[in-house]
Amino acid sequence: MSDIPYKVYLSEKEIPTQWYNVRADMKNKPAPLVNPGTGEPMKVDELFPVFCEELCRQEMDNETPYIDIPQEIQDFYKMYRPSPLVRAYCLEKALDTPAHIYYKFEGNNTSGSHKLNSAIAQAYYAKKQGLKGVTTETGAGQWGTALSMACAYLGLDCQVYMVKVSYEQKPFRREVMRTYGAKVTPSPSMETNIGRAINEQYPGTTGSLGCAISEAVEAATSQEGYRYVLGSVLNQVLLHQSVIGLEAKAALDKVGVKADMIIGCAGGGSNLGGLISPFVGQMLRGEADYDIIAVEPASCPSLTRGSYVYDFCDTGKVCPLAKMYTLGSGYIPAPNHAGGLRYHGMSPVISQLYDDKLISARSVKQTEVFEAAEMFARVEGILPAPESSHAIRVAIDEALKCKETGEEKNILFGLTGTGYFDMVAYQQYNDGTMSDYVPTDEEIAASLAQCPKF
Repeated sequence: MSDIPYKVYLSEKEIPTQWYNVRADMKNKPAPLVNPGTGEPMKVDELFPVFCEELCRQEMDNETPYIDIPQEIQDFYKMYRPSPLVRAYCLEKALDTPAHIYYKFEGNNTSGSHKLNSAIAQAYYAKKQGLKGVTTETGAGQWGTALSMACAYLGLDCQVYMVKVSYEQKPFRREVMRTYGAKVTPSPSMETNIGRAINEQYPGTTGSLGCAISEAVEAATSQEGYRYVLGSVLNQVLLHQSVIGLEAKAALDKVGVKADMIIGCAGGGSNLGGLISPFVGQMLRGEADYDIIAVEPASCPSLTRGSYVYDFCDTGKVCPLAKMYTLGSGYIPAPNHAGGLRYHGMSPVISQLYDDKLISARSVKQTEVFEAAEMFARVEGILPAPESSHAIRVAIDEALKCKETGEEKNILFGLTGTGYFDMVAYQQYNDGTMSDYVPTDEEIAASLAQCPKF
């Protein structure tokens, strides 16, 4: 057995004190957000009515490589950071692979996922600005859970629009949010103009993140003292999540290991972007090379089957336009899709890195995802979130390839959270009632046809 410990911990003093902004090292910067009314790039002050002012400045900053983490956020991070880097010896043994598998575990906090890294930052800037509260959307519920916890800590009101299918499938995640004081509304709802319009256009719809974003933005802009915050996709979120990758790289360096392959699940891009940012930075500066794989669900394959165009970030078409890999803002994943990662588009940063061929992408079916999740749970002792299990699936596949070739690759993947509130999905898999859904080319083409001609 290797002399590398099962868990590699950094000390409290080694928690990052700065976020890393990968855009500063990107030769091809992500395309700017565009004002849908004027067709011109958004100016920072045009975002102020929707987002917190400091977050707007972070959103637009393509030049500053490192941004100081305020001391109050550093102190909050110390409640659950640094998070462990784990050597998956038991999984390696079960697979009988020569590969060395590592995972960065972000589920060891009350919210259960990596989302808390950005939730506390966004809530902090809202509080500092003197706001009453924030609104947001949530899909599987992890972002809503994290934000409600951060808002409770700082004394802010929190209003969450939860994708209807998840609201119904995951009542316990919903109740955690309510326990932290959040108001949780199934989306699309009848409480907003956009929600009513979506319900009229798509009767009986189970919702999407695009729908929930539209409602949350309307709620924020129609209440004095409120702003909207987002759990993924935006540049600012990937910036905050860079603590994941910075810690992961520091832990690998501590034990003298260089990753050959880095794997992350990809929905909007927050966890993937956070995990890979410092490694991509090395690639951009010519210091190292890595094989980086973004893993998305076959039922919502924005990178592998979408188009790289300007599109609305939300179904109601009230947000700025972003150039990203997208399936179209009106795309709604099938209701049988239980694995999270339901967003129609991909982070502009991730999209640009993918278009520049610095990272690759792969889509996987949800029954294959849950097969990997159960194997991981049985040998590693952690019940993984369905989202994280997309990365587990591909990590297992790559480790089995190493078994065939005899290569001793170092594989790193992001275990973004735990799945203890996702038991309806696990029940469907165990009962044999879970099915795979893969959209047809015609369905995707019809959705993409609705993208703005820009």
